[in-house]
Amino acid sequence: MNNEVHFSHNTDEWATPHDFFDKTAAEFGGFDLDVCATDDNHKCEQYYTIDNSGLDNPWAAKNWCNPPYSAIKAWVLKARREQLRGNMTAMLIPARTDTVIFHESIYNQSNVEVRFIKGRLKFGEAKNSAPFPSMLVIFKPL
Repeated sequence: MNNEVHFSHNTDEWATPHDFFDKTAAEFGGFDLDVCATDDNHKCEQYYTIDNSGLDNPWAAKNWCNPPYSAIKAWVLKARREQLRGNMTAMLIPARTDTVIFHESIYNQSNVEVRFIKGRLKFGEAKNSAPFPSMLVIFKPL
């Protein structure tokens, strides 16, 4: 797969669009923890970075996750484990419905809601919209 088509920078850490996050946070009454952020782009007061990885630490009751797109599988599996612990996670990821992780851990799974986002989001300081569609996946507590 030619990733140059999908990413216009040498990173896959893209800041969540502020307005999209604000609307989502308002719907859920805010989030306790941004589980996958940087010091520059975190959306919650409490957040994990690459230095204190959200993959290795416990999550809060209500979590926001916009993971690096090279590691979506690991983040989805972590969100599922946290769901079993009674935690909710809203995850912004590419709408790649042809992947194994989508079919095994998201699609038609108990207490998992998928919302396909109309149009293409513009992440961070990007000049253009993303070259792929996105979806919001909500892992509700079991």
